[in-house]
Order: sequence, then structure tokens, then C-alpha cells
Amino acid sequence: MVNLLISQLRSLIWGWEVGMAALAWLLIPLLAAIGAGLWGSWANRTRKVRSDGPELDGYARFRRAMEKQP
Repeated sequence: MVNLLISQLRSLIWGWEVGMAALAWLLIPLLAAIGAGLWGSWANRTRKVRSDGPELDGYARFRRAMEKQP
């Protein structure tokens, strides 16, 4: 009778460990998806609007320098 109770308890504990292991493996992709969503929203955040002015000014200076006769 005692052996039966011990085996029942052991199977109950083993089943709990297997279930917790499955939940742990399911938590990994869930946390990765949450992290990816947070990173994506941070990377796509609204930044201070900046025109192309400085880049175009630099390109104009480059063109003038290249057009100069040595």
C-alpha cells in the first residue's frame, strides 16, 4: 500500500516537472517576441524631424570641389 502511494506521488511530481519544463521552453519564444516588439517600437520611434539640408550642402561643396580646375 505504501509503495503504491509513493509511486503515485512520484508520478505526480514527475508530471509537474515535465509540465514546468514545457512552460519554460514556451516562455523563451514569448520573451523573445516581447523583446523584439520593444526593440522594434524603440527603433521606429518618432525622432526629431531633420531635413536633408546638411547632406545636400555637403554634396554641393563636393561637386564644387570636383568641378574646380587644378
